[in-house]
Amino acid sequence: MTRRMTPDDLARLAPAGHYMALRIGFAFPMEEVNALPQAWIEHYTRSRLLLHDPVMRWGYAHTGIIDWTDLRHQDPQGVLAMASAFGLRFGVAVSVFDDNADGQRSLANFSRGDRDFTGLEKRLLLTYVTRRHTEMAPPRNLTAAELQALCMVKDGMRLKQIAYDLGVTEGAVKQRLKNAKVKLHANTSTQAAAMARQFRLI
Repeated sequence: MTRRMTPDDLARLAPAGHYMALRIGFAFPMEEVNALPQAWIEHYTRSRLLLHDPVMRWGYAHTGIIDWTDLRHQDPQGVLAMASAFGLRFGVAVSVFDDNADGQRSLANFSRGDRDFTGLEKRLLLTYVTRRHTEMAPPRNLTAAELQALCMVKDGMRLKQIAYDLGVTEGAVKQRLKNAKVKLHANTSTQAAAMARQFRLI
């Protein structure tokens, strides 16, 4: 069995930092990890570099993995040169996309200050981002009854009111919410409802 990559592995592979936006929906990702140097984050934000960043632009238009050096000719604003000044001298961009009409995209970039990434390292990073993207895909096995209960939780209704409105016992509602929490890997009904909304299931 292959060992899964950990945050410590990522820190060793990309010692200059990394950024991941997982399952980007209409506007925001389900999860965002920004482990880039704070000084670079502040400069990037203050200078509004997102609009000019060839790494992000490539990620929204392609899938797979690419070296930053292959994007330098698409960088008229010199974003990659600026990144280099903050220690992000070598990097790769990763993009994963669901191949369907409702597809979501995950983007990541990983950086080093000392050398290019090896072929093996690039395969490991692409595999890691692809796995994280897949793991966060919305579950397809929630029942209509479970989704209905989650929708009512989202609307702020209490257990007793949900049971009354649905014409079932409180125990039945509890079971539906319990099943939904398990399927969504949520700790509470409120969290499950929020996740179902984020997945656009309700």
